[in-house]
Amino acid sequence: MRLNSKISLLLIGLFAVLCGIQLVVGERILLPGFNQLEENAAWTDMNRVSNAIQRELDTLYLVTEDYGNWVDTYEFMRTGNPHYLSVNFSDNAIASLKISVAAFIANDGHFVWSTARASGSNEIIKLNLIDENRLPDDNPWLRLLGTNTRHTTGILKTDQGPLLAVMAPILNGKGMGQPRGMLLFGRFLTDEELARIGKQSQVNISKVESGGGAPNGVSGSDILIQGDGETIVQRNLKDVHGEALFKLQIKVPRTISASGREVVSMAWLLMGSGFIIVLLLIIAVLKKTILTPLGVVTRHAVEVGRSDDLTTRLNLRRNDEIGELAREFDDMVQKLSDTRQQLIARSFDAGIAENASGVLHNLGNAMTPLSVKISGIEEQLRNAPVGDVELVLEELQKGVIDPAREAELLQFLRLVSGELAQTITDTVLELESVTRQTAAMQTILEEQSGHSRAPRVMESIKLPELISLSTELVAPELSSALSLELEESLHEFGSIRVCRMALQQVVQNLIVNAAEAVREKGLVKGVLKVSGKVVQTETGEYMDLCFTDNGIGMSAEQLSRFAEKGFSSKSRNNSRGIGLHWAANTMNSMGGSIRAESAGCNCGASIHVLIPVENRSAVPLRQTA
Repeated sequence: MRLNSKISLLLIGLFAVLCGIQLVVGERILLPGFNQLEENAAWTDMNRVSNAIQRELDTLYLVTEDYGNWVDTYEFMRTGNPHYLSVNFSDNAIASLKISVAAFIANDGHFVWSTARASGSNEIIKLNLIDENRLPDDNPWLRLLGTNTRHTTGILKTDQGPLLAVMAPILNGKGMGQPRGMLLFGRFLTDEELARIGKQSQVNISKVESGGGAPNGVSGSDILIQGDGETIVQRNLKDVHGEALFKLQIKVPRTISASGREVVSMAWLLMGSGFIIVLLLIIAVLKKTILTPLGVVTRHAVEVGRSDDLTTRLNLRRNDEIGELAREFDDMVQKLSDTRQQLIARSFDAGIAENASGVLHNLGNAMTPLSVKISGIEEQLRNAPVGDVELVLEELQKGVIDPAREAELLQFLRLVSGELAQTITDTVLELESVTRQTAAMQTILEEQSGHSRAPRVMESIKLPELISLSTELVAPELSSALSLELEESLHEFGSIRVCRMALQQVVQNLIVNAAEAVREKGLVKGVLKVSGKVVQTETGEYMDLCFTDNGIGMSAEQLSRFAEKGFSSKSRNNSRGIGLHWAANTMNSMGGSIRAESAGCNCGASIHVLIPVENRSAVPLRQTA
């Protein structure tokens, strides 16, 4: 077989090996990887639905906790004042809270007051949960009554359907004191509610009754079925007893695996076309640079060997190894010719021996560069790491227990595939790039958290520094409307230990309110004075941080309602009445309080922030009884 045919067969064999590798990579690695991505995306969508339901519970709990940690609610549990119910749990109030069930539960489990409304209306309905006027004995929340347990959420099974329910302890308004029972709020999980949650989660949710059987006979709590065009995920929705109410089902189109098959098909097309182009180029280059000149040398050698004419010369003008071989061959023929002339005068046997020795020696020297070149070409082609790939594939087929080891093997396989492809064409680098891109999407649709309520982080900070940090957070157009004046007394205080982030936001709200009050009055630039002193009360030592502005001020009615939710002394265009309400609740949760003083409209206002002083530095503080 001629060298031209051998090289062509070798290249075709290499292409066949690459096709096999491509087939294994595509069918065993890429496509399963795309399928795994599709499964992960489907589980992510289902987790998003579960998280959305949990967020609904958490949001409902925030409202419940707000009502439970309210002085009026605390007093209602003691007095049973009907005025509290008429004001805070009227039809409009319940509708605005977006709840279906409300119940005040005493520590012994009986309902002080309860109501149930049809979903989306104010129609009072009968509900087995509250018909017996107490929590059922098998309710796991019953044992939490009388405790300060927080974040009690779950789903209750009722005769009117599943109920998103939360319970919060009824406390004294400061998050402390012996609980006087629990407050229960609930909202029915209707089909409309599921549709709304699905819209938030960007998936279509449907209900499948538990026990009805999963597609293809699959069973279990969490089920995933991959069909031809869509992925189906089912998950049991369980109540507080851990019993399945029904299955949530979502259907996700299989767009990722379809894209994966397109990528693999395109890779096949690119590799095939690239190989054909490179093969033709390699053959053309080899033929021009090696095979054709080598054929000339071979034919000349054959002719010299067949004939008795030692006068013809190749005269091949090349500077490479083939040119050197041709010159050496011409020299050898010349020497052979000279030797033959000498042999005429010598004995036949001596001439034959001498000629044979010369021929063997010179042929050896002449063929060495050719052998080195051919061996180098073969060695380069045989050094392709096919054996390493086979070992990696064999290990992967046996199953790798360690995920890290599996990841290393896959990465090695990608690198080796790139190295093999590099010897054929730069075009295969694109496949290598595609392989590396696929490996990066596969590492998040990994983060609600669990929804936990972490304790506040206490920090030591000086008041001037705290006020300075808060001022930096105020928008420039508002901060420029105020001239901030800090009394010297603030610098006399040492560091105090507080929840800096919460207090910083409270101070920021007060600065914003002062700037807006100045603008409401029509002033181009107002003044905000900040002073402080330590006061001693029955409940302990507090720091009275006072913010006094020369803005629009507040009337007597506004003073009495300044911290109510939704109430604002400013124009509705400028405020929604949230800042001071939030600040008051924040200070209450920290064991402090907020109060306001004003001589009337256009007379400015003073906001006093009482901060409990748990720890302070040894710097002397001015005491005020």
